[in-house]
Amino acid sequence: MLALTPILLALAIFVSASPCTGTISSLDDVSSAVKCTTVVINGFTVPAGKTLQLDLQSGAQVTLNGDITFGTKEWAGPLFQISGTNVNFNGNGHTFNGQGEWYWDGQGSNGGTTKPHPMMKIKVSGTFTNLKVLNSPAHVYSVSNPAQLTMSKLTIDNSAGDQSNSKSGGKAAGHNTDGFDVSTTDLTIEDSVIHNQDDCIAINKGKNIVFQRNTCTGGHGISIGSISTGATVSGVTISGNTITNNDQALRIKTKSDATSASVSGVTYSGNTATGIRKFGVIIDQSYPSTLGTPGNGVKISDINFTGSKNTISVASGASRVAVNCGSSSCSGTWDWSALSVTGGKTGQINYSGIKNFSQ
Repeated sequence: MLALTPILLALAIFVSASPCTGTISSLDDVSSAVKCTTVVINGFTVPAGKTLQLDLQSGAQVTLNGDITFGTKEWAGPLFQISGTNVNFNGNGHTFNGQGEWYWDGQGSNGGTTKPHPMMKIKVSGTFTNLKVLNSPAHVYSVSNPAQLTMSKLTIDNSAGDQSNSKSGGKAAGHNTDGFDVSTTDLTIEDSVIHNQDDCIAINKGKNIVFQRNTCTGGHGISIGSISTGATVSGVTISGNTITNNDQALRIKTKSDATSASVSGVTYSGNTATGIRKFGVIIDQSYPSTLGTPGNGVKISDINFTGSKNTISVASGASRVAVNCGSSSCSGTWDWSALSVTGGKTGQINYSGIKNFSQ
């Protein structure tokens, strides 16, 4: 057998290492498709009780070419999980349908029917864009990216869950349908539309997080927390969002029994809220109570409303602003010069470090 010349050897190595395109039209295709750096997903139905799990090559390009429907079954989930580094996922405007209406009973993850949650577990760096999630059983996105990730042009449509059904006892059938549950670093979520029945985003720990130019409708507002023991949140920017018909517009909530935790460096700029039912802005250290006895184990500092004006309008029975700090847990000067809240009634503020603001 003739030995390969250096040129032929190099060509052989190049050919063997050439990227491929993997196509997924059923779960049976996943294991081979994810070996490629280009992955195309066609529309299909994921069998009940199964996860569409993509463990991708570094630098993978993923394109969705059809809608994905998830079969219904009482189980823990998740329905979808994606992992990898430097990944670019483009949903092309297609839909992941969780068929939440099959599960909804007004109790969410607190009881009743066992619901897969989160529906979408995101463990990639890179970009994740242009996807619609329809009718999640409970929580939608759980994000724990390994490096910088930008999530953009996403739609969460749980609007059907606003109505009651035969199992919800007159309450909204959808419950615990958090848009984004975030415990991570170096994350941007932008230009997205969320209609749900719980937090639009809940930042539970992490740093260098940006939530900008999103629309939040129907839920509990933009939240930091609830903050648990040992959790640290810092370097958060909340800007240019539109919040409509939520319980709260902007909220920081820390558990009353939490210790060794902190929230710092949070900036709100250019947010607009209307139809707020309970609180325009609330910072409360008594969770799970509301404005109860606050704890002292979570240190809060550097919470500012600066830059473009934050304009909030609350309903007649709502409180404009409420701040419920523990006796020694809030510190420093907070600049609230770019906050305007109208309507409703004056709320309780027990921290004297807030400057350039009055109700």
